[in-house]
Amino acid sequence: MAMPTEPIGSIPRPASLIQAIAAFQAGQVSRESLEEAYSNALRDTIQRFERTGSPVISDGEQTKPSFATYPLTGLDNLAPDGVTIPFADGHVRRLPRLTRAPFRYGIHAASYLLAARRYTQARVKQAVISASALSLLYPSVAIAGYPREAFLADLIDEAEADIRGALNGGADSVQIDFTEARLSLKLDPTRTLLRSFVALNNQVLDRFSPDERARIGVHVCPGGDLDSTHSADVDYEDLLPDLFQMNAGRFYLQMASEPDRKRVLRSVSRLLGRNRMAFIGVIDPIRPDVETPAQVRDRVLEAASFLPIEQLGTTDDCGFAPFADDTSTAREIAFSKIQARVEGTAMAARELGA
Repeated sequence: MAMPTEPIGSIPRPASLIQAIAAFQAGQVSRESLEEAYSNALRDTIQRFERTGSPVISDGEQTKPSFATYPLTGLDNLAPDGVTIPFADGHVRRLPRLTRAPFRYGIHAASYLLAARRYTQARVKQAVISASALSLLYPSVAIAGYPREAFLADLIDEAEADIRGALNGGADSVQIDFTEARLSLKLDPTRTLLRSFVALNNQVLDRFSPDERARIGVHVCPGGDLDSTHSADVDYEDLLPDLFQMNAGRFYLQMASEPDRKRVLRSVSRLLGRNRMAFIGVIDPIRPDVETPAQVRDRVLEAASFLPIEQLGTTDDCGFAPFADDTSTAREIAFSKIQARVEGTAMAARELGA
């Protein structure tokens, strides 16, 4: 059996799509022209994914505005002045703020999966945003007639529907993006915020059977936007004990960019437990140089010295363009890195007899 290897999700959008989005927003092209650009980008992304030899692919999030805000598409009860997320290079991303009840998703992830499956027979994974990230939409001052408790109940229902729709739609696996986990320790070193995030996400996960949870994973990283991070200065080991309290069957762990991988891998081996998979990041999307298959192989062998082979897979540290306007990584570089991951993982699997 080959060692599992999967992408995290996002791929840089082609220049033609970015231009079409800008032109549509400026009122210069029709919705039909924009949809055609989306379809062309999606088709090209899937074809390139298949050429890398990756046994599991994604849609590259080509038609999402961002990995975090896709459920908000079309909603009219939001204001732009929500929580800000500062990055190390000084740039900021901002979430919107909920202004009135009720909270509902404008779009569910199954629609992206359905669109992708029109173009491929390959196994497709689907990324979804965590309930904890969307919990940040609720303002600090309570919404009249819609207390936070009611909002969270609606949010949990919607997050469950998002995951269940993808599973029922034939996703090979569903990945919950939980990149705010490490950031929460920077915002609140007492762990209170992190533990509230874990508890909220577990309320969603507990609605699934053990067999379903085996196909549901959690992705964590220190952020990766415009070649910058938001929480790489937070000690990874401080996150792990609470992270592994999540009732998921898979964990997609940034590792290639970690300065002391062995220390972190030692903690992962202690905390992972049985019957769960650890997909270790062997590709750093932020670095411009393309890893060689031999470098990937060595990172896999390093991880295998700490983790049981039957519980080990590989992945990328983060998506290559989590926000639609991120052009910091060339599209060709992203696919070259993915191919290196696939080839290097296969090399390591042969050495390990996997």
